[in-house]
Amino acid sequence: MLTFEHLVQINDPRVPLIQPLTRMDIWHGLVLRAHHPTEFIMGLESCVIETQEEQSGQTLLTRVLDFGPFQVHDRVTLTPMHEVRVLAPATDRWPRSEATVTVEEPEEGAIFLRFTYELDLAEDSDDMDETTVEIRKQAYVAADLDTVKRIREIAAIRKAH
Repeated sequence: MLTFEHLVQINDPRVPLIQPLTRMDIWHGLVLRAHHPTEFIMGLESCVIETQEEQSGQTLLTRVLDFGPFQVHDRVTLTPMHEVRVLAPATDRWPRSEATVTVEEPEEGAIFLRFTYELDLAEDSDDMDETTVEIRKQAYVAADLDTVKRIREIAAIRKAH
């Protein structure tokens, strides 16, 4: 099992050149990412949302992500203004994985995104190689920083209209 988590600070009062985002700006971007992941995930060719339902105040999506040579079926749970959880069951081409993005605001305006990943890897798998794990973690961080950058772009476009 590979577990990895990191924080991305969204608003930093010490960096006035970066436009602060509201919790609503961030949530709007995360919802867009769940519904239109091709705008956020490099190498993803298409996404089909098979079902969408509201349950106990949450939105539940089942999706098929098409990466060309393989597809991933996953389930997304959106807990409004707080968390997005994506669960992909194991297949012969993809290990069971779970990714969670949590919006944290320890004090008003100080917003962070906590990205948490769990990936079931076989103990005897070559994927457990230390270098490969480190590269995977770096890829997660890079993708998450790209997500935040894209959310900033979307927020800027929305505010300009």
